[in-house]
Amino acid sequence: MLRFVQSFFVKSAVEPADYPASAYPEFAFAGRSNVGKSTLINLITDHHGLAKTSGTPGKTRLLNFFLIRYKTDDSDTPGFLQLTDLPGYGFAEVSQNEQEKWRKMVSKYVEQRPQLKSIVVLVDIRHDADKKDILMLEMLRLRNIDHCVVATKSDKIPKTKIAKTIQTLGKGLGLKQEPIFAVSALNNTGFEPLMDWIQSRLG
Repeated sequence: MLRFVQSFFVKSAVEPADYPASAYPEFAFAGRSNVGKSTLINLITDHHGLAKTSGTPGKTRLLNFFLIRYKTDDSDTPGFLQLTDLPGYGFAEVSQNEQEKWRKMVSKYVEQRPQLKSIVVLVDIRHDADKKDILMLEMLRLRNIDHCVVATKSDKIPKTKIAKTIQTLGKGLGLKQEPIFAVSALNNTGFEPLMDWIQSRLG
């Protein structure tokens, strides 16, 4: 199993010229504002406060880069990877101009970051498939960018309904071969399949 043993904030950036130099594979986290990207990053790194969480949706307007040292059960040799927290999208009070800035920023990132291995798209398990999430996933498919979906806040629905809800949500999002994982930050559950998926992309 993959374990993150050390994590560091590297820098924030907007333009490709300001991205940190890196020789390591990179995994980005995308999703609507307030879906829990920063919380998920803090949990899987076991580093409270690594990614800044905010009660104000749409506040994060930068790409935030983190360096991770990891170990796996089948190797004593540590490895390194990077995580990138993308600005949240879909917050209604953000102007059209700000939304266009977000679109350009993310487009440049996925097009001009050769280290990018995969993108983790977060959605809220309590809600039906959202148009903006569908558009995000369609963009990733069109550009042949490897990705999975994480459905957050699974503690908010009965355990007996999680599997069916995930199935319905995946269908609504148009998922085909892409996996979808249910996680709960409150109960700290569901992260193992996501970590296994990330590990499978490190080879």
